[in-house]
Amino acid sequence: MRALIVIDVQNDFCAGGALAVAGGEEIVEPINKVMANFDAVIFTQDWHPLGHSSFASSHEIKPFSNIEMPYGSQVLWPDHCVQGSNGSLFHESLKIEFADLILRKGYRPSIDSYSAFFENDKMTPTGLEGYLNSRGLRDLTFVGLATDYCVAFSALDAVRLGFQVIVDTRLCRAIDMDGSLGLALNKMKSAKVSVV
Repeated sequence: MRALIVIDVQNDFCAGGALAVAGGEEIVEPINKVMANFDAVIFTQDWHPLGHSSFASSHEIKPFSNIEMPYGSQVLWPDHCVQGSNGSLFHESLKIEFADLILRKGYRPSIDSYSAFFENDKMTPTGLEGYLNSRGLRDLTFVGLATDYCVAFSALDAVRLGFQVIVDTRLCRAIDMDGSLGLALNKMKSAKVSVV
């Protein structure tokens, strides 16, 4: 059975948002159109508490700097997707009424979570693997924001967990910071992710 996993199509990642991805809003209607082609539709939602450790403002360092955290290197982002804020909400045109599951991630104050499967320590699970396995959803197609971060991390973890994985880049947009898109695409292809 096939699942569409829609990654973080939220206001803060679309035009006018705190961490807007260029063209992020362009993928909303095309994603809506393909939902009916899948046995299940799952949405992830970035859901950070105020003062999250991945926020540059929490460290008084300029956004997009890198620091070392106990779990490894971490990009420090502008404050975004703060729990309950307008920026944390899904884009208003996204048809979330078709969601089988909405999975919130990044809510632990001391660790970020790019992947839909694990926190950035690559050990603390979100529970998505168990949900997919219990429903027999083994073929996964990833779309959403951003290709080079949350989409790529999710796809790579899915392959590592034994799922069949497609990333449909027509329904994704990237941040592409310092060559991050090319790096992410190469990693996914090397890991046998089918990149469309």
